[in-house]
Amino acid sequence: MSRKFHDLIPGIVFLAATILPLSLANAQAVSLQEQLAAQYKLVKLGSDTSGVSVVEAGTLLAIQKGGILGVPYSDKTVLTTKYEGGTVHTPSGVAVQARKALFGHFSQTASEGQTTHLFAKGDKVYPTKIDVNVAKDAVTLGIVACDTCNKTDPPTYNKALVAFQFPAGSLANASAGQVEDVIGQLLSISSDDAQQGGDQGNGQQGGNDQQGNNQQGGGQGGDQAQQQAPPPEPQQIEKGQTPDQVKAALGNPDKIVNLGTKQIYVYKDLKVTFINGKVSDVQ
Repeated sequence: MSRKFHDLIPGIVFLAATILPLSLANAQAVSLQEQLAAQYKLVKLGSDTSGVSVVEAGTLLAIQKGGILGVPYSDKTVLTTKYEGGTVHTPSGVAVQARKALFGHFSQTASEGQTTHLFAKGDKVYPTKIDVNVAKDAVTLGIVACDTCNKTDPPTYNKALVAFQFPAGSLANASAGQVEDVIGQLLSISSDDAQQGGDQGNGQQGGNDQQGNNQQGGGQGGDQAQQQAPPPEPQQIEKGQTPDQVKAALGNPDKIVNLGTKQIYVYKDLKVTFINGKVSDVQ
């Protein structure tokens, strides 16, 4: 070993000791982000002339503690509620007033109604974003109200940010399960969400079992009858039909978005929009 290379060894060791922890921390951030994204499916929202609507539902979360301060979805800014050590830290009046002065967007009139909203324990929300910041030991979740779940009429789709603050230096070594346990103290996955998934699974399983029994019972005669029977005519959905007529043609929808005078039936391969109880659009 040459003397020059020998002299370089301490410097190489120092660089490795400095760079490797940073690399591991970055890798952990990506890994944790991906694991949380897999656990919490984000909601997909859309808007048209009638307002905001849920295009695809995300993981339904139930609020376990009050104090999260939200604003209507139409607001250009959003408030951040901090959760640390089991305590909800609602944004202070100073922070709210500062946003009012900065954006001029929090004026309250009789027509606009209340422009800030304190979520209550038991309210249902969807996640809209997930951000992991290992350097600041924080995980931030964006949430938006599930107005159909909360029976909010007219809908507002109140939104908020919740920053989960972890002890200094702990997030780099935390597992996804540990982070989810902390999130669950304030935003737990709703039993309604799990039940919906279970019901869909049971329905599919029941359909498969029934199909299997029919095949076993029918035997060869059933196959011949199926071959001889003419193909069924395609189901037709026409403008002006009622929800009952659509259900009769297509069956029960996978999801129903209720926006008062506007309803949306979401099926696997299409979306039917009703205005005042009549079909107005099919996509």
